[in-house]
Amino acid sequence: MNLSTLPEPIAAYFAAEHSPEALAHCFTPQAVLKDDGHTYTGVDAIKVFIAEASARYSATSVPFDIEREDGLQLVRATVTGNFPGSPIVLSYRFRLERGLIASLEITA
Repeated sequence: MNLSTLPEPIAAYFAAEHSPEALAHCFTPQAVLKDDGHTYTGVDAIKVFIAEASARYSATSVPFDIEREDGLQLVRATVTGNFPGSPIVLSYRFRLERGLIASLEITA
């Protein structure tokens, strides 16, 4: 799947996955990100989480499927990095609002 086939804020999210500053521009100011049993609210909290996760896991995500599900954009991606079970397929549930990501839930 080519990133150009994804909605712009989602494509920007995957394109900038190792740049917390660039990723922060993909989210609304009050966005909520849920991952690995934790919830991060607001761009600053999301930026800190992304920076720590990027440094710890050096993960790379390759989206391969997208579908609409209950008003959300569900993207499935193969994620490879420095973590047990790599590579793994993760689901990313994006809720978009005014051209930005308002919420994102990442699950296995």
